[in-house]
Amino acid sequence: MPPTTNLMENDKESSYGFVYGVSGPVVTADKMAGSAMYELVRVGHSELVGEIIRLEGDYATIQVYEDTSAVAIGDPVLRTGKPLSVELGPGIMGSIFDGIQRPLKDILELTQSIYIPKGVNVNVLSRDAVWDFKPNHKLAVGDHITGGDTIGFVRENVLINHRIMLPPTACGTITYLAAPGEYHVTDIILETEFAEEKSKFTMLQIWPVRQPRPCAEKLAANFPLLCGQRVLDALFPCVQGGTTAVPGAFGCGKTVISQSLSKFSNSDAIVYVGCGERGNEMSEVLRDFPELTMEVNGVTTSIMKRTTLVANTSNMPVAAREASIYTGITLAEYFRDMGLNVSMMADSTSRWAEALREISGRLGEMPADSGYPAYLAARLASFYERAGKSENKITWAIIRDHMGDILYELSSMKFKDPVKDGEQKIKKDFDELLEQMQTAFRNLEE
Repeated sequence: MPPTTNLMENDKESSYGFVYGVSGPVVTADKMAGSAMYELVRVGHSELVGEIIRLEGDYATIQVYEDTSAVAIGDPVLRTGKPLSVELGPGIMGSIFDGIQRPLKDILELTQSIYIPKGVNVNVLSRDAVWDFKPNHKLAVGDHITGGDTIGFVRENVLINHRIMLPPTACGTITYLAAPGEYHVTDIILETEFAEEKSKFTMLQIWPVRQPRPCAEKLAANFPLLCGQRVLDALFPCVQGGTTAVPGAFGCGKTVISQSLSKFSNSDAIVYVGCGERGNEMSEVLRDFPELTMEVNGVTTSIMKRTTLVANTSNMPVAAREASIYTGITLAEYFRDMGLNVSMMADSTSRWAEALREISGRLGEMPADSGYPAYLAARLASFYERAGKSENKITWAIIRDHMGDILYELSSMKFKDPVKDGEQKIKKDFDELLEQMQTAFRNLEE
């Protein structure tokens, strides 16, 4: 049975607030002075996961990522003083998470139920699993390292050689480096000293989902993303490190295309985010992916070993759709920093936009086109710009290139849609495509 964590024991809460009002996934709390925007909170006696999205005086508006049907006025709101974050380390590949990175397989083993109980708190990465750690032979005690340097390697499976990296915000002189051997993700493998302050590091990293992982420079994309579909590669070529839209009405095959990309593309790692889609589509992915194989060095293995699934189906809380998008892109950035070519599939961003519209309506914000919030285009841009081919200069190591792709899907019955208009400001592919099509039709008529 996977171990559970108790927030009251492991986190030093700064103070409590109290529920003042509840409107669906939006909860208002008072006595929250001193809170920060996007701070992680625990709402109610069930400790539901929530995030502060508005602060007004002593009041805070909280977006709750679980069902709030049992929350009552006066229930406690626990402030954690930390942003919503994900755990990064060995064991991510082959796993399936919900929108806030709770492992669904471990929850099933813990509860023996097909339903996710409220406030369940399970370790994302197994604390009992043992990994064979091999330190970087180029490092030794006394060397100076900075964020992004490779501390060592863990062979996660036959497809992924997991690089254990120093967190981007850390630096210092090595005072201890673990010897080759088997370690848990929470075992200390590195100790550094900087400005007379000592720091200890494990194979586990915790990173805020809304904060992009830094890189030295964004590079121009210059290598094709092969989809495994000849019609797409020939007529609609993509590049590694780019953003690609798959627009279309319901039932036109967008999910089929994204699943085909996950199965057959020339990417090293796949992050598949089911954002508000039907549950049977995610179950189809879970059923089909383990049966698909690829050959590496003469060994046949399942492509599930290079895939991470973030499942947030249409019957899950609406607010968690936004969290699932940010969870997926943070996982993709982590593998990009290892030097892998990563493709992230977001199926679909229209559901995310619908969630933003619902939350915006409950907050009483002024609606824009079709009821979407006025900041829709800004949210889309901040998400899409996290993709790209980047350069990360490593101290005492080589300079390596990283590529990360985002393929996002839009579901709408009309081509003129605010969500599509928002991304047209980011990329002008649609305009150029329409112009080329119109020119081709004129030539045909002549």
